[in-house]
Amino acid sequence: MKEESETVENLKNEVREDISENIEENSSEIDEIKEMEEETTSEVEEAEEDTEAEENAEVENEVISQVKNMKKHDASKLLVEKAKIIVQEAEEQMEACKLLLSDDLKGYEEAKKALKEGGLDESEALLLELGYTNNDEESAEEESVVFETKEDIEPIILHDVSSGKFTGFLLALLGGVVTLAGLVLFATEKLDIPLDVTKVPSSDTITTIAGWFTTLFGAKPDAFLGGAFVLFVVLAVMGIIYGIRVSIKGSKNLDFAIMQLEEAEAYAAHKGNCKEEMDKVDAHIHDAIEILNTYQVLFNEQKGKLQRILYIEGKKEVPSEYHEKSILEMRDTQALINAIRNFMATAMSEEGKLSGKSKLFLHSAKNKMQKMIERLY
Repeated sequence: MKEESETVENLKNEVREDISENIEENSSEIDEIKEMEEETTSEVEEAEEDTEAEENAEVENEVISQVKNMKKHDASKLLVEKAKIIVQEAEEQMEACKLLLSDDLKGYEEAKKALKEGGLDESEALLLELGYTNNDEESAEEESVVFETKEDIEPIILHDVSSGKFTGFLLALLGGVVTLAGLVLFATEKLDIPLDVTKVPSSDTITTIAGWFTTLFGAKPDAFLGGAFVLFVVLAVMGIIYGIRVSIKGSKNLDFAIMQLEEAEAYAAHKGNCKEEMDKVDAHIHDAIEILNTYQVLFNEQKGKLQRILYIEGKKEVPSEYHEKSILEMRDTQALINAIRNFMATAMSEEGKLSGKSKLFLHSAKNKMQKMIERLY
């Protein structure tokens, strides 16, 4: 970690020196870039928050308009389906982005390989053969992982909702049995009829009990009307229990479905943020490939110059013995090598986001490249 911090700090100093050498009025470019980046990041975050709030409000209004005239169970099913669609679309967009980024990373690896084989490695070898020593800090070894996403949120699992009708029927059936038993027990107590629960009552006993219920209304005992009254009370109790159960379940389902929808929206928002970061890395990779291709052209030219120096001037014991222009070519070649090596040795992501160090190293590589091009023309 200490070496890495020193490398980054050295790079910052190097960028400032390069800028002051080339453009005096832009000596504070790095600070300005940082300030602009911080301001841009803040503005983007605020814009994202406002956009997210607006989107959530729109979704909420849309949901309310769709479900306000629906039954609770139907509304719950609709919300669950909407949540599933949101999650599915977020996953599909993320996978498509990963696939695109994978293709870009292949292009980046191919550009790196072409650069090494097209002049970088040979230029380093020629500098070594010429006896030119690199006074700068040695470049770090290349990272094996250029970019990897960070999944800091667990995959969301959405559950369907049940109507509660089956459990409602079972509870209603149980309530009906209890009600019937209670009515029968109440009637036997009033009639002073001993009731043996271990035996099935006789038909006469049943007729007497059923007929007693009509006397509650001042009528004569009537087994048929009494039985109909008992049946009505039992069915009424069962209906009430069933309705309460389904209503309670519907309310719970609606709350549960809304909660799942909110979780799905949060999950999709997180995936959207990941996709935005991957899009930034994607643009960074495209920019890097352009620079690597340009470096390949420059190294091809520098390689020829170094070969000319080696052939015409031969090997010197001390680098200072070379011609002044030859020393300048060797120094510029080494500066290009250091800049591009430092960039290629840095992973493009940190915790799933575009690495600030990678952006800084790329900026340095651009600066060195532009300096060389301006000197050539």
